[in-house]
Amino acid sequence: MITEQQKPGPAFGAHSTADDILMGRDLTGTTALVTGGYSGLGLAATRALVRAGAHVVVPARRPETAAEALRDLPGTEVRALDLADLESVRVFAERFLESGRTLGILVNGAGIMACPETRVGPGWEAHFAVNHLGHFALTHRLRPAFAPGGARVVAVASSGHFLSGIRWADVHFRTGYDRWSAYAQSKTANALFALHLDRLGGKHGLHAFAVHPGSILTPLQRHIPREEWHAQGWVTPDGTPAPGFKTPEQGAATTVWAATSPLLDGHGGAYCQDCDIAEPATTDDMLIGGVKPWARDPDAAARLWDLSCELTGLDAF
Repeated sequence: MITEQQKPGPAFGAHSTADDILMGRDLTGTTALVTGGYSGLGLAATRALVRAGAHVVVPARRPETAAEALRDLPGTEVRALDLADLESVRVFAERFLESGRTLGILVNGAGIMACPETRVGPGWEAHFAVNHLGHFALTHRLRPAFAPGGARVVAVASSGHFLSGIRWADVHFRTGYDRWSAYAQSKTANALFALHLDRLGGKHGLHAFAVHPGSILTPLQRHIPREEWHAQGWVTPDGTPAPGFKTPEQGAATTVWAATSPLLDGHGGAYCQDCDIAEPATTDDMLIGGVKPWARDPDAAARLWDLSCELTGLDAF
């Protein structure tokens, strides 16, 4: 069974920025947590949320680097967190819970892309571990903090999911590692996570959304050689982003839209793009985007949830 996407009607679009989305919004009193919130799209989202009045907690594997990036941005705080280490996730979450704060917005945005084969924890493939399992564990650990009157979780996915569903027989690439397939599987996992989290959390006022931010050049591409950028058509001969690419501020727009827009009330679990609910993908063109059926399959979402509970030892929902 494949879940249908139902569109609420756009108010913004592909060229909107995160500040456009939040213009006139007052998030004073809202605590948001943005993983990866000190670089690229995450930094753009953090800035927009703070300007709208939110207090933003930024977990970081490199706290000193994060603190420097956010040093001129009041309304933020940096805390140490390594998503590849479930013990680090536990410690971070317990300290957050001890503060007694409620959490209105969780943006699971940190990640890695197309990196060399890397093993973390008990030998897990790094993309699946960092992009999916680390955020899965963080969300479960933070469940007691979610605002009872309504909170949102945003999973930052990607049109990279076009390249792979979940490789059920070998999710950790024990054989035949491919960096793009590994990244793609993790992005499908992000979408399926949001779908099932909303199914379980919706009745308690916790709603989740997956977003494709668009094509943007950020430090996320650090592992990809520049010659590959040219071969993929990501940049023009002079090195500027190709037509169709967004700025980080435009890329962050769909994230903050999914985190705050009342237009999404009643549409929990949706996969969003360009500040709207995405259409089913009818081509393999990632610049056009849309969402593939394997990222909207509720049976696959439930199966992935069970597998993730087994791997992490967590089941808070």
